[in-house]
Amino acid sequence: MKIDKVIKSYIPMTETAFYILLSLTVPRHGYGIIKHVEELTKGRIILGSGTIYGTLKKMQRDEIVTVFSDEKRKTIYEVSHIGKELMRYEISRLKELHVNALSYEEEFDD
Repeated sequence: MKIDKVIKSYIPMTETAFYILLSLTVPRHGYGIIKHVEELTKGRIILGSGTIYGTLKKMQRDEIVTVFSDEKRKTIYEVSHIGKELMRYEISRLKELHVNALSYEEEFDD
C-alpha cells in the first residue's frame, strides 16, 4: 500500500514538511505557503523558496500534494488524500509525544 511507504519515508516529519502540509488545508501557491508558515510560527520559521519548492517537488512526486494552475497561471498546491492520511498519522504521533513530554516535564526541573 502506498501510504505505508510514504509514512516510512516521512515520519517523523521535518518541521518544514509539517508546516507546508498544515498550510495546505486550503490550496495555496508557494508564496502563500511561505507567508502562512511565517504567521503560524509567529516568525520563528521563515521558509526560503529553495527549501519550499524542493520539498513541494518531492511531495508531488510522492503524491502527497497535487498541483494545478489558477486563472493567473500561478502554480497552486493542494494536499492529496495520501497527504491527509500522512498528516493524521503525524498529528497522532505528536499528540503522544506531547502527552509523554508533559508527564515527565517536572523530572527535568532543577
